Amino acid sequence: MEYLRNHGYPVPAVEEVNDDGTDLVMERIDGPSMVDYMSRRPWTIRRQGMVLATLHRRLHAIAPPDFLPLAPAGAGDCFVHMDLHPLNVMIGAQGPVVIDWPNAARGDPLVDVGLAWVLMEAGEIPSNPVIGAVLGRGRAMLINGFLGHLDVDLDAVKGKLREVVDFKVRDPNMSLGEQQAMWRVVEKFEGSAQRDEKRPGD
Repeated sequence: MEYLRNHGYPVPAVEEVNDDGTDLVMERIDGPSMVDYMSRRPWTIRRQGMVLATLHRRLHAIAPPDFLPLAPAGAGDCFVHMDLHPLNVMIGAQGPVVIDWPNAARGDPLVDVGLAWVLMEAGEIPSNPVIGAVLGRGRAMLINGFLGHLDVDLDAVKGKLREVVDFKVRDPNMSLGEQQAMWRVVEKFEGSAQRDEKRPGD
């Protein structure tokens, strides 16, 4: 986080680290998560998708330090978060701040984008009825804002989704329902690609 902060990326400041490096004290970010922010301001959903895309683009443009491990999925040499979705973005007084960095690695930005995409497509809607109603209807706007503001080949990202999901379903924090939903996302796009290949006149 300090490496990224020194490169101008919005992360909490690290204020203290204990001697063995297992505990740290970070700057407190006063503000809601991006998910809570959108639930209170649903007219901003598409714009928040664009904000998330900008955070991805800015991160992937930073040269990764040598101490970062290789990502467990995808090969590449970009700085990747491997969990950069709206629940890991806080909206502070100075703007968005990215949290939750234990999976940071050197890897393929298409995998980072694909992981965020599939999690937004397949993530379970919160049980709070107000948040659930807003996000259920706004999911497509959020994803379209995200994908439309990226500088990547979306077909290339779709080609990474099976690898992304194969990695992510091993996460013990993912519910069975979320795992099944992620595989449905993969099948949807793979089925679409197969139909395009069979389309006459191409």
